[in-house]
Amino acid sequence: MSNRVTVVGAGFGALTAIRKLRALDAALRIDLVAPGPEFVYYPGTIWIPTGLRQPEDLVIPLDNFFRRMRVDYHQAEATGLSEDGRTLHTSAGDIPNDGIIIASGGQFIRKLPGIEHAIVPCGGIPATTAIRDRLAALEGGTLAFGFAGNPKEPSAMRGGPVFEFLFGIDTWLRKQGRRDRFKLIFFTPAPKPGARLGPKAVEGLLREMAKRDIETHLGHKMKGFEANKVITEGGEFEADLILFMPGMTGNKWFDNTALARSEGGLLKANALCQAEGAERVYVAGDSGSFPGPEWLPKQAHMADLQAEAAAQNLLAELAGREPDKTFKAELMCIVDSRDKGMFISRSEKGGLVLPGSVVFHWAKRFFEWWYLRQYR
Repeated sequence: MSNRVTVVGAGFGALTAIRKLRALDAALRIDLVAPGPEFVYYPGTIWIPTGLRQPEDLVIPLDNFFRRMRVDYHQAEATGLSEDGRTLHTSAGDIPNDGIIIASGGQFIRKLPGIEHAIVPCGGIPATTAIRDRLAALEGGTLAFGFAGNPKEPSAMRGGPVFEFLFGIDTWLRKQGRRDRFKLIFFTPAPKPGARLGPKAVEGLLREMAKRDIETHLGHKMKGFEANKVITEGGEFEADLILFMPGMTGNKWFDNTALARSEGGLLKANALCQAEGAERVYVAGDSGSFPGPEWLPKQAHMADLQAEAAAQNLLAELAGREPDKTFKAELMCIVDSRDKGMFISRSEKGGLVLPGSVVFHWAKRFFEWWYLRQYR
């Protein structure tokens, strides 16, 4: 009788886990649980507000992929996990497993007073189309772009895309000849924005903001928002459109499990991507709190690396072997500004920052095409 593995989620980590599981075991039964049978390519959503991408370019139906990979898809939300980890509770009933990989992402901490007045730009297609429509309707005014972290989970932060929305919208307004009618302000409680990308990257980003005449409001703790206002402990300022990326924490359904949690609410995992203290329960991507350098990123590339290790280790366990695959701690991104891109990489050996170039912008667009091919 073949083993049965459940994968929770339909994002980068989940789909990479499926590809790896199927490549290594043709007979394996794979169940996938997610609210919808589609994959949203989040890195491309930075281009929706300025018209370089339409929503349909980035939402990939997964029916063909599931057929090819022989996946049993369950349209449902995970609601909990039995104490032994062998039964996933979902909104459509219980699903038994011999092993499980949790890659259901995280959730943004929407606790700041008045956060409903801000758009969370990584909130998916609805958020980025809302930014597009609001920008098109504005004749002028102040645009505010900011992010914060989870103080109890330094890695649970996604600041990179905010720089891309900021620079991309600035470029687009200049192309339209409208930039002089707008004031752009970047804000964050961190005194050095983008510090996780490395000191050279911080210098490069701040230099770019100065060059583009973007004001900064740095190092002041957030207090909240009003309909047209950003309020921090270091003062407040008016804003006609607020883009704000809060820190991240674990999914609500994690509360209905016996799994160990980090202080910031994520699932505690070891270097093998095993959920701490649980048997044949693995974690990949934004759902987990992993050991590694303080700059260990929450990004698609990292989720893919963790998912590959998780899939290999789970299959090793099911075959009675000792799991031994670890993931490489590696940050790699192109901070895009709609017509150029700054390349940033960081590993345990050091970091590299290459200044804005049209080559990196097209490399990012090519990578999107190449990556999505496998799911179309």
